[in-house]
Amino acid sequence: MFRIKEQGSTIKTEIMAGITTFLTMAYIVVVNPIILADAGVPFDQVFMATIISAIIGTLWMALMANYPIAIAPGMGLNAYFTYSVVAANEEITYTVAFSAVFIAGIIFVILSLTPFRESLIKSIPDNLKHGITAGIGLFIAFIGLRLTKIIEADPVNLVKLGDLHNPSVILAFVGLAITLVLMVRRIHGALFIGMIITAIIAIVTDQLSFKEGFVALPALPELLVWNPVTALGDVIQYGLYAVVFSFLLVTIFDTTGTMVGVAQQAGLMKGNTLPRARQALLADSIATTAGAMFGTSPTSAYIESSAGVAAGGRTGLTTLTVSILFMLAAFFGPLVSAVSGLSAITAPALIIVGSLMISSIAEINWSELDEAFPAFLIILSMPLTSSIATGIALGFISYPLLKVVKGKWKQVHPLLYIFAVLFLYQLVFLPH
Repeated sequence: MFRIKEQGSTIKTEIMAGITTFLTMAYIVVVNPIILADAGVPFDQVFMATIISAIIGTLWMALMANYPIAIAPGMGLNAYFTYSVVAANEEITYTVAFSAVFIAGIIFVILSLTPFRESLIKSIPDNLKHGITAGIGLFIAFIGLRLTKIIEADPVNLVKLGDLHNPSVILAFVGLAITLVLMVRRIHGALFIGMIITAIIAIVTDQLSFKEGFVALPALPELLVWNPVTALGDVIQYGLYAVVFSFLLVTIFDTTGTMVGVAQQAGLMKGNTLPRARQALLADSIATTAGAMFGTSPTSAYIESSAGVAAGGRTGLTTLTVSILFMLAAFFGPLVSAVSGLSAITAPALIIVGSLMISSIAEINWSELDEAFPAFLIILSMPLTSSIATGIALGFISYPLLKVVKGKWKQVHPLLYIFAVLFLYQLVFLPH
């Protein structure tokens, strides 16, 4: 079924690769509920929705596409959902916002079944793609610093260094240092192991306790969204067109780029073509739709899958193993709930993931101002406006404008002019 011998692998290697991938991305089970909690979503709801969406997407990838690429709610997209959509708009509840995710997921499924998704990806300049990734990374790292109070609000300069004598701040720095050492030493699962060690330190220093135990039978989360007509009505009523578009845009670039990168690493690409691309692209779109129904932000292919590939994973048996481990994780809700209540344990993962994402800044062509400035605008504005959508909008408006001024308007894909008009309309006339 998985053509393991054909790929030059073994069952043992594939299973070990799956365990490696799971350990490197297991932090999302803890971090995702923390971020979505700021949008008012109950912990139990997000915890189970995270696991359900990860299982659905990763199982699809394993059984239908036969790739060692895991799917789970995406970092950055959860921050956008919480801080740019819900927290920034008093009239928008998290259930309304999940309607936007649900509609984006349905559109995502449709696009994955057509050639339009490929055309859309090709229309966006590489420098804007790199700018989006770097900007989201900087925004995520900023959130990690803010949650632990390493950085605090300041009435004069907006932000300032927090109290370095605060036990939570000290624990966050210790956790960050431990995790960085593990990553520098190339220890598989460094983010997850770093969280475990930090949690142990928190227990010893009386900052963490497990009053409700460690294990409990999982309960199915409430079904929040299921009717496409009702969901579309919410999108229209609250003018969430830009939100749906932003979810689509970020997910398309993030997932496709990750899939191609991991497939290249595994030697699964055929020239510039990704075999079974349609089945692979459907994995995250179906998972996004299902995740919205139960209460989590859009899913994405995880770059941490590269750790499993490095361990020898080449087939869907790797991701089948990841799916089974996510199922087992569902029984540790009380443990995850206690850990997620102390941001110093999980924030180092946010900061480090941010640093990994911002590395794409090196791929930007800084020698041409008409290419560099729109990317710079995206990177600068995302953390400063606390809005991923605003950063994307400013970049997509400025890019074609500068190209027109420079006389290079023919180099801009027609779709990009449409995006620029839509984003300009959103910034001027719609809430953001």
